Amino acid sequence: MKTKLKNFALVLMTCDLRTSLALVIAFWLHSSCDFAHCQTVPVTFDAYLRKSVVDKKTLDVFLDPKQLSWAKFDPITGYRLGNYMPRDGVNQSSTISTSQTNGMRTARAYVDKPCRINTYGDSFTLCHQVSDGETWQEYLAGHLGEPIRNFGMGGYGVYQAYRRMIHEEQSDHGGKYLIFYVWGDDHVRSLLRCRHAAIYPWWNDDGGRAFHNNFWANMEMNLKTSQLEERENLLPTPESVYKMADPDWTVQTLKDDLALNMFMYVRGNVSDLDMNGVRKLAAIMGGGFQGLDNPQPPRDVIDQLLNRYSFAATKLILTKAREFADRKGKKLLVVLFDPGRVMKPLVEGKPRYDQEIVDFLKEKQFRCFDMNVVHVEDYKSFSIPFDQYRKRYFIGHYSPAGNHFFACSIKDTVIDWLEPKPITYQNNDDRWITFEGYLQK
Repeated sequence: MKTKLKNFALVLMTCDLRTSLALVIAFWLHSSCDFAHCQTVPVTFDAYLRKSVVDKKTLDVFLDPKQLSWAKFDPITGYRLGNYMPRDGVNQSSTISTSQTNGMRTARAYVDKPCRINTYGDSFTLCHQVSDGETWQEYLAGHLGEPIRNFGMGGYGVYQAYRRMIHEEQSDHGGKYLIFYVWGDDHVRSLLRCRHAAIYPWWNDDGGRAFHNNFWANMEMNLKTSQLEERENLLPTPESVYKMADPDWTVQTLKDDLALNMFMYVRGNVSDLDMNGVRKLAAIMGGGFQGLDNPQPPRDVIDQLLNRYSFAATKLILTKAREFADRKGKKLLVVLFDPGRVMKPLVEGKPRYDQEIVDFLKEKQFRCFDMNVVHVEDYKSFSIPFDQYRKRYFIGHYSPAGNHFFACSIKDTVIDWLEPKPITYQNNDDRWITFEGYLQK
């Protein structure tokens, strides 16, 4: 790994800043770890937090509505999509990433038609690393003959996507059909008060143009009541975000963020754990974790505990999401995909780490689409190494080809779900001669 990182660093030295950013994303997804996991000299949690402060000039760019940047401030989820052209696409091309006033990614396919499908999730919902017209929503909309809204945003966890959904679905652009995408470590992200504190060792803010993952609404375990609780954003105004430049405030605010402490301990960034909190959490989660009598327990044991904690949060969030949809007369479809920790192990015949979530969705009879299984079946049609197979669809995130494959893969599930059927699947002979609303004036 040291040699791999050294060679990668040499590559970055030859690239411009935005290209470097894209390569970091690709390297992280490809290796199924972030740079923080590769750190070899852990420090105290206090010292780690103190270094996570953000330069004021970086925040100036992020908070200035006139500045072009990938993300812009949001009082609930911390941030939403902005307008930017990162050089992170196919063949190191720039990608056009733009948003509407409500933070929705710009769509063009049949946008003058009524919209009944809204999508929520992280960067695989947003479709990072492709241009606006190359998202899976746009490909699918083109096939169905009706628009699909994209409210995904890079870095969101399950809870942040849920809060975005709650907000948007009570507006005048709510939809009847809601696609809720769960990817990778979205489970853990739900628990963090500020994910920037988890990614700063390797993330390049690009002078503020790529800054995100500031404080947001999250979910945490109340160790006194043994109940998961929803917490509001601790920095809910643009002015308050500048507190992230204060190391003393940062340490004071995050020192009891147990999920963050565990997350960075597992990845080797910090040397110490709040063992009192860890033991209480383990008891709430049902016990069975070995080595917690040690002040520095095995990292894999803490990883198991963190997974169980985050899965408990995800199950509660998904339950709330379906209850909300039912109350509002809406339909919910949950999408699962994790090309690192799930897809590859499944291809190799190994257990998936998120089996608990798969079992929960089946037991509670959620409507679900699992893209991991689709890729496993698709890979059986090839006689090539898995890494070569990945290059057909991925450039870190999905390439345009990957998004097209995803759209083609999910289309049958969506068509079966929709009532009435999309115009392209209706058996009405008049559709051939009227084209009402489809012909340009």
